[in-house]
Amino acid sequence: MSRNLTPGTLILLMSIMTTIASAQIKPAILLSNHTFSSGNPIIGNLSLLGYAGNFKLIGENAKLFNLKNSQLSIRKKYVQRDSKWYDLDLVAESGSVRVEQSFRIVRDDFHKNRVIAHRGAWKNTGASENSISALKHAIHLGCQGSEFDVHMTLDSNLIVNHDPSFKGEFIHTSTFSDLKQLKLSNGEHMPGFEEYLGEGMKQNSTKLVLEIKPTISKERAIQSAQKVYELVKKMKAQAWVDYISFDYNICLELLRLDPYARVAYLNGDKAPGLLAADKLWGLDYNQSVFQKNPGWIQEAKAKGLTINAWTVNDPKLLQWFLDQKLDFITTNEPELLLKMLGK
Repeated sequence: MSRNLTPGTLILLMSIMTTIASAQIKPAILLSNHTFSSGNPIIGNLSLLGYAGNFKLIGENAKLFNLKNSQLSIRKKYVQRDSKWYDLDLVAESGSVRVEQSFRIVRDDFHKNRVIAHRGAWKNTGASENSISALKHAIHLGCQGSEFDVHMTLDSNLIVNHDPSFKGEFIHTSTFSDLKQLKLSNGEHMPGFEEYLGEGMKQNSTKLVLEIKPTISKERAIQSAQKVYELVKKMKAQAWVDYISFDYNICLELLRLDPYARVAYLNGDKAPGLLAADKLWGLDYNQSVFQKNPGWIQEAKAKGLTINAWTVNDPKLLQWFLDQKLDFITTNEPELLLKMLGK
């Protein structure tokens, strides 16, 4: 029967089979936080996903840290050094299970000004949306975060683009190599996710707000969440990345893989109480949702959820959301919002 299937269909079927095979929880070391600061040398708590684990620090940087009752902290004399981050290797053991994993522990110099540049800082800079240069501009401006969008290609690679298609090519039916040949309006090639993430990790002042886009099926959505998470984990980028998605299945899959992941939901159709019950980090809703449901802001705060509104460009609305003391505001006008904040 497979002789009647197109190569593209075969690739899609193989990727779905891979998703099903990888659905079982695999043992992994989890860390509740990945940053330190001069005022707080405690980093976070360690756990072994699916098991009760015993942990040990290994490698050349082990001497920089303390581990007591699964709580990880950095020794005070190393807090004062100029290093932006340290890589730390750990071992977890539980019976016959043994897991080794490496984490990047990052000095928390991230801005706390609430400004999230929507698809990077592009509107007033001449950069293309979701380009490397738009990310660089957002970092240069001093935004708290720079939002960007990730799709999965036909051959299950990850690429940065907002729409499901670009220049007439649908991402889910195109290969990564073919899409990488396409150029953005400013002459840059479409960035791959690994390339984009690597650029963002060169600094520790602006967070990377990673939107995983919905796709053609639940199975492909789950697989895209897994692919994104595994690359973030492989690159040790947890300190930088906050996840968002319109697809609730993607949100839940990320939390299945890592209950400590910072995951916010975008679609605006669920009350804060449900998100809190499902252990999400926050709600990230369109500005109109909060205008229709102003009580959700206080409810979300009471539930301990972070709150973001998008995409807010009007000065009066920007001020209204500032007055509501939201945690974040996503905007195409990061320069204006920073100016309103006196930055």
